[in-house]
Amino acid sequence: MYKKTLFVVLTTLLLTSCWKDKSPEDLIRLKDKFKSQVNAFENKKETANKNVNKGLASLNALKSALEETKNEDKEFAKVYGDWEKVDRRVQNLNKEYEDLKEKASNLFAAMEKQTNSLSDETSKKTLLGAIKKARDKYNGTLANTSKAIDKLKLLHGDAVEVVKALEVAAALNSFDNINDQMKSIEGRVDGIMQELNVAVVESKKLYEKKITELGE
Repeated sequence: MYKKTLFVVLTTLLLTSCWKDKSPEDLIRLKDKFKSQVNAFENKKETANKNVNKGLASLNALKSALEETKNEDKEFAKVYGDWEKVDRRVQNLNKEYEDLKEKASNLFAAMEKQTNSLSDETSKKTLLGAIKKARDKYNGTLANTSKAIDKLKLLHGDAVEVVKALEVAAALNSFDNINDQMKSIEGRVDGIMQELNVAVVESKKLYEKKITELGE
């Protein structure tokens, strides 16, 4: 009964917002902006993932070349260039995350404002409670996303350190320690990308599902 009541109230709220040509909150517009930002974040995540894997492939190729041949500056320059691209992609991903956070905040604020304008206190209380639960859950997702992006930045920094160490390793003809470092870097990539993917999944749920479902 609780779910049915909440569903009816929310549906009425959304329909009312559609009928108001001059609704100051304009929930439909904000929802569409949020959906577009979710897609933009997902695209940037996939691009960053491809660049990280491409950078790792360059590291492996460089390491193999160094084990077999004399070091050449141009090889190092190429790998450094690849990781500079990774850095730019990570920075772009972070920007998309900040935009996603802002648009989510705007959407929740608009829902709360419109709910507070209701005259029925019972409906208002029920909706505000559901909105708070949804906001708290999604804010947790965003916080974890921020941590994952920070991990990605650290991974990039560690990879650059490996590139620097490779030159010394080549001179010493000793790659054992480098092997361990590279395995550590490679082993962290999938986990980080999975953490970032959670944000995409949760964002789509927030858009596609009714707030009653998120508030359970």
